[in-house]
Amino acid sequence: MKPLARRLALTFLAASLLPLPPAAFAQTPAATPPATQPADTAAGQAAAEQWLALVDAGDYAGSWRAAASYFQGAVDEAKWTASIGPVRQPLGKMLTRKLLVARFSSQMPGAPDGRYVFLQFQTDFENKKTAVETVVPMLDRDGHWRVSGYYVR
Repeated sequence: MKPLARRLALTFLAASLLPLPPAAFAQTPAATPPATQPADTAAGQAAAEQWLALVDAGDYAGSWRAAASYFQGAVDEAKWTASIGPVRQPLGKMLTRKLLVARFSSQMPGAPDGRYVFLQFQTDFENKKTAVETVVPMLDRDGHWRVSGYYVR
């Protein structure tokens, strides 16, 4: 397991319990051809929504298998399922989810340069109204968009 991959995934895992400061994502996205940003943002959002459906259904093992390779390389499936269950289960069933922010970037704090989409959703759960979920899909090595980070506050 690569130290950088482990640190990146553990950061995102820990972020499910402790929110990252908003300033960490306040940087201006690096220059990318304009036609790429909308397509990347749409593809990243689609991947995030598919991944969130797994989490919403309680399929935490499936969400790990669908996550980005950096995430999988840093946090094994057992650790992920043991960590995410206690965070999500008390919230109850997801009732509504509305996209608040969708921002493309070629850089993320503490992560290698690549293609990322920073997404925030306003989500209402049975037991927590107006939560904010942050999901960060990335373009993985195989050319598919996959989630590399998630937290809820």
